[in-house]
Amino acid sequence: MSNSNPVKQKGIMICGHGSRDKDAEREFGLVAEGLKKRFPDLPVEYGFLEFSAPNIHMGLNSLLRQGVEDIYAIPGMLFAATHAKNDIPSVMTTFQEKQDGLSMHYGRELGLQEDMIEAFQARIYESLGLDPQNPPSELYDTMLVVVGRGTSDTSANAEAAKLTRIVNENMGFGWADTVYSGVTYPSVGVGLDKLVKLGFKRIVIAPYFLFTGRLIKRIQGYVDKVAQEHPSIEFIQAHYLSDHERVIDAFVNRVNEIMDGSLFSSSDETLMSSFKRRLAAGEVDVHHHHAEFVDPQDDTHGLSESDTKHAVSFDSIHTLDHSHSDHGHFHAHSHSHSHSHSHDHSHGHSHGEGHHHHGVYKHIGHPMGPRTMIGEGICCCFMGQFTEEILEQEKHRIDGDCTKTALAHKR
Repeated sequence: MSNSNPVKQKGIMICGHGSRDKDAEREFGLVAEGLKKRFPDLPVEYGFLEFSAPNIHMGLNSLLRQGVEDIYAIPGMLFAATHAKNDIPSVMTTFQEKQDGLSMHYGRELGLQEDMIEAFQARIYESLGLDPQNPPSELYDTMLVVVGRGTSDTSANAEAAKLTRIVNENMGFGWADTVYSGVTYPSVGVGLDKLVKLGFKRIVIAPYFLFTGRLIKRIQGYVDKVAQEHPSIEFIQAHYLSDHERVIDAFVNRVNEIMDGSLFSSSDETLMSSFKRRLAAGEVDVHHHHAEFVDPQDDTHGLSESDTKHAVSFDSIHTLDHSHSDHGHFHAHSHSHSHSHSHDHSHGHSHGEGHHHHGVYKHIGHPMGPRTMIGEGICCCFMGQFTEEILEQEKHRIDGDCTKTALAHKR
């Protein structure tokens, strides 16, 4: 008798955000390679929400071509903010609706698993020239500064601060604090300026990031700047996580908890069930243009095509009352707008080119937040996130020539 319920071919999909930086794009692929070694009998693909190829649809289609009918998808993200909570579930839901008989299961973000903490600590020990397998009992003469991504999601920001406390207790630093490279506060530059006053002569700056990219290069630029201003202090920059073996372990854990059903055995909502509940309640503004890749050119060493298009002349910058982030846009509503270019022409456009919504961060005007980066060689598009009031207050710091090489591209 034939089996009426044949076993479906399984496959693994790793979903990333994407970056204009080609080095970040390449490094993300290392995770997929690491997982292929751990799951040699399963197809493994990856894809990005925006900026990079392959996009998520491309990765999913590749799995289908390999005969996969049951997909285990994992957000390749440290914490659950907008991308993991809304954007990736939106892409996956839209894709599944078009495929008869396809099963898709969406796992959890990496979070503060023990494997992730161990990988992070190992990177810090390595930066100090110490053996992670035989660490010292304390590092009281050294201060640790953890750099988090920084988002409009309060819980994600809190996880970075929690990580700092855990690592500090584990490793025994003299002091530890958290700064952020994104929209929250304190920002990297002003945070370090405050922390150097504590008097430590050795400071480790440890970015809690998976891969390189514009934000990593911006962080490095700020550390170099502060180090030049304080030559008596030794600044040590730890490597980001990359494809450390314990990071791969953490990804494996997230795949396994889907496979063994433990993810769904608890009464807690999963990322997907939460998304579907909020979508049904009208709490999520879904944009199905995600994962439609548009090559913005490699801008590792200068402005990308996207930045060039948003190189707003500062004579007219006060007309911008909507929000951008330096890796995309974040809006509370959909709209079209016009503004002048550095090429002396204007245009109007709507946001349907691979951008997505973020919550507008209520502390965008914090005196120790992203406004402190104005005039520090940040990318032009970053300026659009500020209100007219903030730009008026900071006009003395605005550099009219944002087309020069930014801190994010100097490394």
